[in-house]
Amino acid sequence: MAWAPLLLTLLTYWVSSQPMVTQEPSKSVTPGGTVTLSCTITTSNYPAWYQQNPGSAPRLLIYQTNNRPSGIPTRFSGSISSNNAVLTITDVQAEDEADYYSWADTSTFHNPPAVPCPLL
Repeated sequence: MAWAPLLLTLLTYWVSSQPMVTQEPSKSVTPGGTVTLSCTITTSNYPAWYQQNPGSAPRLLIYQTNNRPSGIPTRFSGSISSNNAVLTITDVQAEDEADYYSWADTSTFHNPPAVPCPLL
C-alpha cells in the first residue's frame, strides 16, 4: 500500500501590534517522515505553534519556543535561531495533515491567544 504525501499548510498571522510573522506556504511529507515548518519573525524570541483541522478550533502545540502543553506528543518540537522559528514534526502521522499557525510575542509573560488571528 502506497503512502500519499500529507499537505501541511502554513498560515501567516499577526497579533495586535506584535511582531510580524512570515511563513512558508505549504509542505508535503510522507507518513513516518520528518517535516520542518519555519517562519521568520521580527523582534521576537518567543514563538508558539498551533495546529488546526477543518471545522475544529486551533490546538496549541508549542509555546515559548519549545514548551508543549499536556497531551502534545514529543514528536512535536520547536526551536529558534536568530529570527527563524522552526516547528519539527517527526514520525508524521495521517492525522497531522492540517493547517499550522505560528505566533510570536516579545515577552515570556504573555500567553498565546486562545485563537490565533490569521492574516488573509
